[in-house]
Amino acid sequence: MPNGVIGNTTDSGPVIGGSSPPWATKKFLIMLVIGIAGGSGSGKTSVVNKIIASIPQEQVAVLSQDAYYKDQGELTQEQREQINFDHPSAIEWPLMIQQILELKAGKSVEMPTYSYVVCRRGTETITVNPAEVLIVEGILIFTNPELCDILDIKIFVDTEADERLIRIIQRDVKERGRNLDKSIRHYRTYVKPMHESFIEPTKKFADIIIPEGGHNVKGIDILTSKIKQTLGIK
Repeated sequence: MPNGVIGNTTDSGPVIGGSSPPWATKKFLIMLVIGIAGGSGSGKTSVVNKIIASIPQEQVAVLSQDAYYKDQGELTQEQREQINFDHPSAIEWPLMIQQILELKAGKSVEMPTYSYVVCRRGTETITVNPAEVLIVEGILIFTNPELCDILDIKIFVDTEADERLIRIIQRDVKERGRNLDKSIRHYRTYVKPMHESFIEPTKKFADIIIPEGGHNVKGIDILTSKIKQTLGIK
């Protein structure tokens, strides 16, 4: 698979790989670091995929916040299921920021993986290679001031709560082993209050707000035009 292209999005995050690395023949420099935030189920992945589809594949790499949840291997499965994944304290920010800076310096990194099914970090990693555009996506990325300072463009994907709830329930049932009652209880206990406390307030930090995620064709076109202009792509 070409460098920096999201293939299959799983609980472990986007699958990213590459061959014939471009930095083997030229100095590689990240020109843009783009942050894409928004509530759970807002459509961030759709926006990321549409941006990637409009840019030459070798010029974009992606880091997912979901890959950087703290490993909770010392806890029992029952204890891990009580983790609040929607609180900023659940993320290993130092590692995530370190790897972003390494990519900016032209180095490859080993992005961790995380499974929502067993609620712990995997033993495998995903190699992410440097590229001219780095997309950093996740619900909480605008809550960390140090990370925000690294981002050149900050995008907030803004989708109505009822639509997000539908998407969250569908994802929980299909991908995360939760039944309907458990998914709704999780939403009420964690997702909704954390969204109101931490995620929604970060909308004010966004340079661009894209309502309705991947369905907003005009908004995504404006964004991709800016990226192409910066990269000198017609």
